[in-house]
Amino acid sequence: MIVLSIIRDCLDALLHPSARTDALTRARHRAFIAPRLFGSLGAFAVFPAYLAVRGAPSALEVCAMAWLIAPILLSWFLSRTGRYELAYALSSLALSALIVALATETGGMESFAAVWLIVVPLEAALSGSRRVVIFAAVLTLGCVGALTLIAHAGLLPPADTHPALRAALAAFGVASATLYASVLAFAADALARTSISLLSMEEERYRLLALNMSDVISRHRRNGAVMFISPAAESLLGAPVAQLQGHGLFERVHVADRPAYLTALAEAARGNTASSVEFRLRRDLSSDQRSSNHPIDFIWVEMRCRPLERAGQVVSGVASAADAEVVAVIRNVTDRKHQEQALELARGAAERADAAKTRFLATMSHELRTPLNAIIGFSDMLVQEQTLRLNAERRREYAQLINDSGQHLLSVVNGILDMSKMESGNFEIVPEPFAPRAALINCCNLLALRARENSIDLSADAPQDLPDITGDPRAFKQIVLNLVSNAIKFTERGGKVTVAAGVEGTQLILRVSDTGVGIAPDDLSRIGDPFFQAGKTYQRRHEGTGLGLSIVKSLVHLHAGEMSIQSKLDEGTTVTVALPLSHAEPESKTGNNITPLAPSLRAAPEGQAFQANQAKKSA
Repeated sequence: MIVLSIIRDCLDALLHPSARTDALTRARHRAFIAPRLFGSLGAFAVFPAYLAVRGAPSALEVCAMAWLIAPILLSWFLSRTGRYELAYALSSLALSALIVALATETGGMESFAAVWLIVVPLEAALSGSRRVVIFAAVLTLGCVGALTLIAHAGLLPPADTHPALRAALAAFGVASATLYASVLAFAADALARTSISLLSMEEERYRLLALNMSDVISRHRRNGAVMFISPAAESLLGAPVAQLQGHGLFERVHVADRPAYLTALAEAARGNTASSVEFRLRRDLSSDQRSSNHPIDFIWVEMRCRPLERAGQVVSGVASAADAEVVAVIRNVTDRKHQEQALELARGAAERADAAKTRFLATMSHELRTPLNAIIGFSDMLVQEQTLRLNAERRREYAQLINDSGQHLLSVVNGILDMSKMESGNFEIVPEPFAPRAALINCCNLLALRARENSIDLSADAPQDLPDITGDPRAFKQIVLNLVSNAIKFTERGGKVTVAAGVEGTQLILRVSDTGVGIAPDDLSRIGDPFFQAGKTYQRRHEGTGLGLSIVKSLVHLHAGEMSIQSKLDEGTTVTVALPLSHAEPESKTGNNITPLAPSLRAAPEGQAFQANQAKKSA
């Protein structure tokens, strides 16, 4: 074994660099070099012993022995150039020349050497090249023809008169040719076994890769039918490979993604370039993973596909549709898709925050500047009362305007603080039993004067037997005040605002209806977002910060209640609030259904009488 290993290493050192990378090519080159090199060297080693027995050699024997240098030269040629087919063609040519020379000197076609012509195409068959075999066969036929022509032309030397010697030489020729053909057969079998062994090793290697890869490798026809799919598909889709064969994989593609799936395969089958596509695949869930909310699970995958190139075949755009096949690699990209969706949501939230900042600046610039201008202007006038000769009545009027503006400004600031607390989850309510009817009537009385000034009919409908509820009475009053003041503000003169309360099941139902301007369908879904007002921000018909309904929405959520809005443009609006009779904690203390804003851009609701009164009491 050590000697064989040394010999193999020596042969590998003689190989051309192009033959060292591929195991089968390396074995073929070794099979060409080894018998020629060692055979010729062995013959040269035996030649002195032959001379000792034979005596002085004839000219023919000297030429035959000199020819033994040809295999060594052919081995050197292949070692230097790596041109495997050409080396075999030259070997066939050299062997044929030797056979013709020997046959010409020993009787032509009747010579013992003529039988060796059969060996020439057999030796060429070891090359594995059809061109070399055809060349060797044509060359053999040419040699037969040449020997026949030489015999007819009478150019052959006189025949040997010893029949026994001719028979012995014929037997030697047949035996030697048979022996060499057997050696060639064994060499061919060895190469075939080597090829099968290497093929098996490669197949096992690729099988291990396919089994252990998390990506799915598949082979498709042009119409999308699966011809092969790796076992990784079972863990990816939760289905056996047999169910994914044929059109089984196509049936799992989401209906909306099927055109893109087939288009990518068709483009790859045309042999232009590799293509890539992302689509959704249905995955089978186990019984413990399946739920009523998600009975069907889809995952996002990315498929990269390219035309299948077979050995010895160049796939081009003119390939027939029946022969066109595609190999694809499918990878699970669900996590990446979720990240992209999260980034998209974050981008949308940032855009909404930027829009909220714009609305905040547009709204607050007016809501803060107006009372501040009034406070500064009327206070300057009071400072100059001697110059302006203001009487006591005018001073009281200016002082009242300053006080009203300050109260409005204070209510805006209080609203900002309340809104900030609600968004951060730090706004706490103090539940206690209270009578909602009394609180509702009190709020309506506070706003009755404002309604009369605008010629609006404000009415309250609350039954005497309305039961007590458990909640924060201050928050309840703020809900009513914001809803009623909003209804009054957006109702034209001569309109009507109705406040009704009742009990349905275990909930207190509060409805505030008006006959005002109403809300457009496009704006209805955004009502309740901070700082949002229906209509264009810079062309507002009504004053306010746009936080009234947002605060109501947050307070209702803190009571584990619900709020809904029905409205028709130019017909009116109805806001319905459902609060539990007994206090219940909301699902998420911090989740107030409010669009997050930058901490430095919190805004406030319009001034409410209830907040102003609370500010007075706290002062």
